[in-house]
Amino acid sequence: FPRSFLAESEEDSLAWREGFIRTFLERDIPQLGISIPAAAMRRFWTMLAHYHGQTWNAAELSRSMGLSDKTVRSYLDILTSTFMVRQLQPWYENISKRQVKAPKVYFRDSGLLHSLLDIHDQHTLLGNPKVGSSWEGFALEQILQALRPSQAYYWGTYGGAELDLIIIHSGKRYGVEVKFNEAPRMTPSMRTALQILDLEHLWVLYPGQHEYPVSERITVWPLARVMELPLRNQ
Repeated sequence: FPRSFLAESEEDSLAWREGFIRTFLERDIPQLGISIPAAAMRRFWTMLAHYHGQTWNAAELSRSMGLSDKTVRSYLDILTSTFMVRQLQPWYENISKRQVKAPKVYFRDSGLLHSLLDIHDQHTLLGNPKVGSSWEGFALEQILQALRPSQAYYWGTYGGAELDLIIIHSGKRYGVEVKFNEAPRMTPSMRTALQILDLEHLWVLYPGQHEYPVSERITVWPLARVMELPLRNQ
């Protein structure tokens, strides 16, 4: 949101986002013909912030809120259809490993995520356990906006192997992994994803400044240069 991003101070940015959340719940949602108490939706949205970057689990949220699975699912669908959150669907196929088949939920704006998590400044963010998932969601949103793929998924198995993003482009599969550290290296999940998913290439997006190869088909790439990602020209 430009007004939040361009605010003169972190306090002004937070105040704008809090105002946006209040207006969205109290005015925008009712204007769409949706009759849900603002306090109930605010509570759900706040709880959902703690599940940012995780696999959707309606049963867990419904127990926490004392509502039915159907109701919390409808709340999620409202936030999805109004572009507040993204449901990233799973990729699965007939392989030997048991694969996760529920969507992952991401806040589309990291500023709103931070507001609902009561994270008010960069210092607090860097010391918060959610900093990694916050970066992951921010990075994935930038990647999807830059590449605009027609098909994008995540992949995970119950054995722990996972890949943040699978992009289908010109009939080929490409992988993207997001890391919040200065020197990403090969991981067992990357190796498994390359083999099982038959990826053409896998890019690891990180907050650093330089690209470098990890293997023949894995390249570490700066998120700041996502618009230069070779996949855009393939």
